[in-house]
Amino acid sequence: MPGALSLSISTPSGMPNEGEKYRRVYHRQCSRSVSLIRTIECSPRYQHKFYPLEGIYDRLAHAPNPSRRHRSSPCSTQALRRSFRWGEVGISTGVVRNIAQQIAATVGKVETSIVIGGGNFFRGAELSQAGMDRSRADYMGMLGTVMNSLALQDFLEQEGIDTRVQSAITMPQVAETYIPRRAIRHMQKDRVVIFGAGAGLPYFSTDTVAAQRALEIHADEVLVAKNGVDGIYTADPNKDPQAERLYNLTYDEAMQRNIRVLDQTAFSLCRDNNVTMRVFGMQGEGNVTRAILGEKMGTLVTR
Repeated sequence: MPGALSLSISTPSGMPNEGEKYRRVYHRQCSRSVSLIRTIECSPRYQHKFYPLEGIYDRLAHAPNPSRRHRSSPCSTQALRRSFRWGEVGISTGVVRNIAQQIAATVGKVETSIVIGGGNFFRGAELSQAGMDRSRADYMGMLGTVMNSLALQDFLEQEGIDTRVQSAITMPQVAETYIPRRAIRHMQKDRVVIFGAGAGLPYFSTDTVAAQRALEIHADEVLVAKNGVDGIYTADPNKDPQAERLYNLTYDEAMQRNIRVLDQTAFSLCRDNNVTMRVFGMQGEGNVTRAILGEKMGTLVTR
């Protein structure tokens, strides 16, 4: 019987009935437990629908090295989005492989690290709106970022790129603990570093963590790769045909216009520390590679 538990009981010599009694009691207790679990799983009251959530956000950042150019590139990879239902995978492997190949093409030219989100699994803000405790929901999202980090690490290593995952939440069997100086040292050795688990604290968005990590490793530029748009527009180009693309923008203007490419805290961190940002479209052959290598594209945001 599927889900049933088997138990081997040795009956002591001269006590044949005792062992049988224990076996019957144990089987009855296990059967009740299994029935209860099945009732919970199958009852319409407990059947939850998981709708496609926001895609994960890859954040690429680069540590300083006088002999190289350095950029920080947050790639908004909504194309990784899939519906997350029981029995389905939350990652589009083809898209992750393509991103890994594009990043691999820059190794040795730019020191790269990635802050990755977990929106294809869980988004804390959305779960909290459904009634879940915000802190717990955010921690679930952080664990989703670790899953995405491991997936991207695997595809990068398939391309022959040494990769390290550093987590803001300690989990030594899975990833290194986040230490900025160690991350910089890895990148100096041409290793790609992936930052998982966000900031390790609730209420911090992936955007804010991306800006923070870029500052901690002294990145020269933040690159934000978006899905569906090729830069910052005066309005949503998917809804407003009159929307015009902006080629240059200041952080103050972005915050005054309430542009939501990144959240206000991320804009503020980059502005206050004079780190430039470039927002570009992820679609297009080699766009991620071209942006990381410094090609002018999308919208440049400066102080």
